[in-house]
Amino acid sequence: MKKTITIIGSGFAAMAASCYLAKSGHEVTVYEKNDSIGGRARQLKRDGFTFDMGPSWYWMPDVFDRFFADFGKTTADYYELVKLSPAYSVYFGVNEFIAIADNLAEIEATFEAIEKGSGAVLNNFISEAKSNYDIAIKDLVYRPGVSPLELVTPETAMKVGQFFSTISRDVRKKFKNERLIQILEFPVLFLGAKPSDTPSFYSFMNYADFGLGTWHPKTGMFDVVRAMESLALELGVTFKTNSNIEKILVENKTAKSIVVNGETIASDLILSGADYHHTETLLDQEHRAYSEKYWDSRVFAPSSLLFYVGFNKKIENISHHALFFDVDFYQHAKDIYDEPQWPKEPLFYANFPSLTDKTAAPEGMESGFFLIPLAPGIQDTSVLREEYFNKIIDRFETLTQQSVKNNILFKQSFCKNDFVSAYNSYKGNAYGMANTLLQTAFLRPKLKSKKVKNLYFTGQLTVPGPGVPPALISGKLVSDLINKQFSDQ
Repeated sequence: MKKTITIIGSGFAAMAASCYLAKSGHEVTVYEKNDSIGGRARQLKRDGFTFDMGPSWYWMPDVFDRFFADFGKTTADYYELVKLSPAYSVYFGVNEFIAIADNLAEIEATFEAIEKGSGAVLNNFISEAKSNYDIAIKDLVYRPGVSPLELVTPETAMKVGQFFSTISRDVRKKFKNERLIQILEFPVLFLGAKPSDTPSFYSFMNYADFGLGTWHPKTGMFDVVRAMESLALELGVTFKTNSNIEKILVENKTAKSIVVNGETIASDLILSGADYHHTETLLDQEHRAYSEKYWDSRVFAPSSLLFYVGFNKKIENISHHALFFDVDFYQHAKDIYDEPQWPKEPLFYANFPSLTDKTAAPEGMESGFFLIPLAPGIQDTSVLREEYFNKIIDRFETLTQQSVKNNILFKQSFCKNDFVSAYNSYKGNAYGMANTLLQTAFLRPKLKSKKVKNLYFTGQLTVPGPGVPPALISGKLVSDLINKQFSDQ
């Protein structure tokens, strides 16, 4: 039976859900508080420069393929992908960097040249990681986190030890060179937790990195947003921007309507792809499933200080993605997770999309995106932003052996306070709730409200977790639960 469904937010999870629910015949309307869709994956255009404001890594292409295949489509129907070569570079000092190739054979050769015998060890490590990937990404993450039994399969039973060891411990058993260790620990940072707190089973992220490679939609990650919007519109979804949700109204423990910009709009079912904690604050206290104490006790992924920078010249000695690990990797992690504070010497990431996409900057110029991971809930001031920009741009000049400060046409920052104001993000986190052992699968906040009928959630604070591919999967999982509810009525 056709139902009217209200979706709050237009991030990847919400848009994926909108497509699945519209395909099932429901009347779906998406309400977005900002003036453009995409959630954290919005686009910034300024003075002829174009920036992806949030996600910039396109990993796990098979998950995107699977999403579009569910609608009889392919990614190529909507956007073109470029495989990056090198995938990324990691800077450890002046003239000291490691470029990660776009294929495993060359990566193994790079490892072997740095640590004798490590090439063969890496091959075995990635084989195991691929096995985990096949179990996790092709099966386990497509389960809705309703029961712990979802994790019990013949395949996971053979890997139970990997849930009680950590990425950091396993990598250090196999490799001795500290730089190779940091490169292997890096991918799990996408899961929002320290490598020392992330179960070994999550080595599947290393296969996503070395085995599947790093891709880039031809004109940026916003290509994916446009693609999903096009698909949703084809399926009959309606989008309404500048639509701030002020309240979710509940009658007889059933979600009945939302208040949008002062107007009450009735609906058969409400699905929130907005921040989970914020969404519950739209409910009266008695209808909230999780207390403030619960949220405060969770391990959240970092916030970020971002800079979108327009340069009036081409930047040298750099790759599309670049990681700057020339300072203490583990001290920065402590400053995020253990003793939250602004790091004295921050790691940072830089992204130069105009190296791949000529439309990202005017001819002869460069668009640059810089990111410093920070503890969520941290103090955020304009003075601190400026101080930290100067810290990283000084190091960037030294490490890439060029002067760039005088070539900056503009820089625009985005930090914790902006994550709160733009996305209602809990403590200004950038990636959601970390995927630690005690925050995995059925231990995460539920897709279906435990207290209010016809109220569901999707996105990075629920199942399966942080990242763009998991967001697409989250949209599918919640739509399956919703359709099951309607079919059972």
